Amino acid sequence: MEKIASFTINHLKLYPGVYVSRKDHVGQEVITTFDLRMTRPNFEPVMNTAEMHAIEHLGATFLRNHPVYGSKTVYFGPMGCRTGFYLLLAGDYESLDIIPLMKEMFAFIRDFEGEVPGACARDCGNFLDINLPMAKYLAKKYLEEVLENINEERLVYPQ
Repeated sequence: MEKIASFTINHLKLYPGVYVSRKDHVGQEVITTFDLRMTRPNFEPVMNTAEMHAIEHLGATFLRNHPVYGSKTVYFGPMGCRTGFYLLLAGDYESLDIIPLMKEMFAFIRDFEGEVPGACARDCGNFLDINLPMAKYLAKKYLEEVLENINEERLVYPQ
């Protein structure tokens, strides 16, 4: 069986960043999948599920309500390895195209106060596993250490 594309990335050289993981064609539409890598794989500790869950709820809520990208958001959710998130947008994009959107989203998460949207038994299958303070900390870290001064090394997968 052939390896899927995401398993061909050299994770030993991968740093936190915003990468185009793949582009798929569905009819006339292009769906761009972004790899929002928040921790360095195999070097840093992975994120815990509770903070990832909070980021997922807040990020999905932010994106689906965004005036420009709301109707283009196909999916936002965690990677199984717990080092980041996938964002799927309808459209043909490059990493640099969504940096302003990612800055806006992670600032929204960093600054969020109140109840996490959908964090109740009626709306979520695991509502008790949400850690807002840690999600805010990780959003701030990603914003300051990656997004604010992003460079080519953190926009294109390493060879």
